[in-house]
Amino acid sequence: MKKYLIIIWIAITATQVQAQQDVMVSQYMFNGLFLNPAYAGSHKYVSSSLLHRTQWLGFSGAPKTMLFAVDGLAPTAAKNMGLGLIVSNDRIGSTEQTDIYANYSYQLRLGKGKLSFGLKAGVSNYVFKSNNLLVWDSNDELFAGKRSVWLPKFGAGAYYFCEKWYAGISIPTLLAYDAGHNFGFDVNQNTFLNRHYYLTGGYVFTLNDEFKLKPSALIKYLPAAPLQVDLNLNVLYKDMIWLGASYRTGDAVTAMVEYQTNTRFRVGYAYDFTTSKIRNYSSGTHEIMIGYDFGKDIVKIKTPRYF
Repeated sequence: MKKYLIIIWIAITATQVQAQQDVMVSQYMFNGLFLNPAYAGSHKYVSSSLLHRTQWLGFSGAPKTMLFAVDGLAPTAAKNMGLGLIVSNDRIGSTEQTDIYANYSYQLRLGKGKLSFGLKAGVSNYVFKSNNLLVWDSNDELFAGKRSVWLPKFGAGAYYFCEKWYAGISIPTLLAYDAGHNFGFDVNQNTFLNRHYYLTGGYVFTLNDEFKLKPSALIKYLPAAPLQVDLNLNVLYKDMIWLGASYRTGDAVTAMVEYQTNTRFRVGYAYDFTTSKIRNYSSGTHEIMIGYDFGKDIVKIKTPRYF
């Protein structure tokens, strides 16, 4: 079992920039639940998103990601608790990872905004299939058929938001239980996973009646790996169309667009121009996202969702 977990770990980290083990997408600034469980319930309505990402076109076995997220306020009188669900599937070569997470947040009024604390709990299924691999020793049991491992995981985060700005910090995998290791509170020691730290923030500036400007940033820290920073800039036109660009250090430059067709439905697209040496062999990355917001309170909201 231990050898198998090591093989999966190598397969996953070898294909992810900066040894990123958590699922990462480019349009996270349009749904903070992708990064932080404390984001759950930050709107008065229920919000859902469906995303598909095809990475590094031109590579055989390149990553493909499907992600579904939904969140909203819990039906309580106080309206200070949020609930959310994330389901994702990430395929890389002969490996496949499926995550299912339940998210919970508790909000406190602070100044002109709210401070939210969030927890998430769920399970990840890691699958290794050797049927499409060319191996030197066909009798090696390590590469015989399909192997699967289930790992319970727990994460946490904090998120402050008001009308025009937000800031958050999260640890997507705070604890994980691996039957092949002794259980402990140091995830870096009791599993093949590593603990990631995310710091996010953004602000919406009103330029005039037609244009708004939204700069934002994401800092990703992983011990024993280079610090990675996303710098994003989006322009909102007539509260309907987002046009933006993003720079991810050591990885890619991203162009993106999102169209808010009405108060409920939106659709977005992002294209990553790879800046690493992979650009010599890949034509880039495509990402499509559709979202739908529902609930009786959404018709009362005059302004679009900024984050």
